Amino acid sequence: MRYLTAATVQLQRFLFSALLYPQLFFAMDLFSLIALLVLGLGAGFIAGLLGVGGGLVLVPFMAYFMGVWGFPPEYLTHMAIATALSTITFTSLASMRSHYQHGAINGRLVWRLVPGMILGSWLGPLMSTYLNSRLMAFLFGLFAIFSATQTLLNKKPTSARQVPSTGALLAVTSAIGIVSSIVGAGGGAMTVPFLVWCNVAMRTAIATSSTMGFPIALSGSISYIYHGWNVTGLPAGSLGYIYVPAVVVIVISSMLAAHFGAKAAHRLPVPILKRIFAMILYALASYMLWRAVR
Repeated sequence: MRYLTAATVQLQRFLFSALLYPQLFFAMDLFSLIALLVLGLGAGFIAGLLGVGGGLVLVPFMAYFMGVWGFPPEYLTHMAIATALSTITFTSLASMRSHYQHGAINGRLVWRLVPGMILGSWLGPLMSTYLNSRLMAFLFGLFAIFSATQTLLNKKPTSARQVPSTGALLAVTSAIGIVSSIVGAGGGAMTVPFLVWCNVAMRTAIATSSTMGFPIALSGSISYIYHGWNVTGLPAGSLGYIYVPAVVVIVISSMLAAHFGAKAAHRLPVPILKRIFAMILYALASYMLWRAVR
């Protein structure tokens, strides 16, 4: 873990040093910079508190700002999702570190979840070019509503239910990775309810889910870079579909806020955490259903 800590410090130093080069932010006015910093604070706190990546919170705002900046409309959705997803690569490191310090991460379970998450999050951006994104958004919205309702009802899973075998778990985690990378999420909105359904304690589920944000975001971001590498007409500062200046601004504040969110997760009572998590899921479901029908 000391290597992860050192890597996090180096990332923070790099991001702060990037601010010394204002030409990176040529497309942003002062209001945009401040708004992105505030968005980063909110997304980071949510990531640390609930084990979700915060990407879904960022996507609609990123699409709005990119429209204001005059980005090509045919690439707005791809760039908004890719940019939001890439911020989770850094945010997850901060929340993961804090949860690890509280001893809440189930390391053995993490290694069982990772392969499918990486596979699915790589395939998601590829599949998004062939599948109907509205249908994916609709299915995710329904799943989020179901998960939120189950959380509020506090229905106890059967005592015999456990995390499934390797084959079944690979299928489930691959599906989570696919959907997460398509909608720009870190996977927590699906991973936490799944783990709780498998009799994993709520705090352990949140902490373990926070570690999934890193492989999902990293694999998905690389995939978005790869599939957007040869796309013409993208604005300067883009790395594939990822708009790097926005990532830098958001990550600076989100990595700080993720630490405080994780600390709050270990202080709040479990019933309150469940209600907060359910409300976030309902909000995400509403947004995804709106995307499906608009």
